[in-house]
Amino acid sequence: MVKRYQGPINDKEKSKQKLINAVGKVLESKGYVGLTVTNIAKEAGLDRRLITLYFDSVNNLVEIYFRKKDYWLDTLGDVKQMILENNSLEIKDIADVLLLNQLDYFNNNSELQKLVLWEISQKTYFVDSVSVEREQLASELFELIDTELEGKDIDLRAISALLVAGSYFMVLHSKSTKTPFCGIDINTSDGLKRIRSAISLVLDKTLSC
Repeated sequence: MVKRYQGPINDKEKSKQKLINAVGKVLESKGYVGLTVTNIAKEAGLDRRLITLYFDSVNNLVEIYFRKKDYWLDTLGDVKQMILENNSLEIKDIADVLLLNQLDYFNNNSELQKLVLWEISQKTYFVDSVSVEREQLASELFELIDTELEGKDIDLRAISALLVAGSYFMVLHSKSTKTPFCGIDINTSDGLKRIRSAISLVLDKTLSC
């Protein structure tokens, strides 16, 4: 069966997606210092001028890629809406799912690992922009949760910060050194299971008070 030509708009969208995908491939092979117009266009197999035509600049292109990969930007808004629509949801269950999924997503996504390393080592406008938006979404979610925890001596923000940061470090440490941390190798199924269980235990003990 002969494929029907979809027209210039379809071609444009395909080219844009190729360029977005190329950002990830360049990041994987060359690191964030390799995210240049030349490298991205070459990886995509497209004219470098298309980056300016479709995205205005390479920074805008990289920011779009960054936003697509960010777990929290993609998740927090949906969770907030779920809470607003369903008052019977347990905070403990929501936090458990959010943090365990975040650990799994980060552990299995080498591109996101490099983006997080970039975020903590390089100051750029679009990294700052994504961080600010992520914090705003998190703040809105925490404000909803605060109403459920009113009157309880529970600092869920601080506990969440430690669990998320700990997950990031465990994954980055294991991927770069291939060695255990505190005797736990998160590269193994048993090690990952132990960390997942620890996250659930901390949340259960905290939110059952």
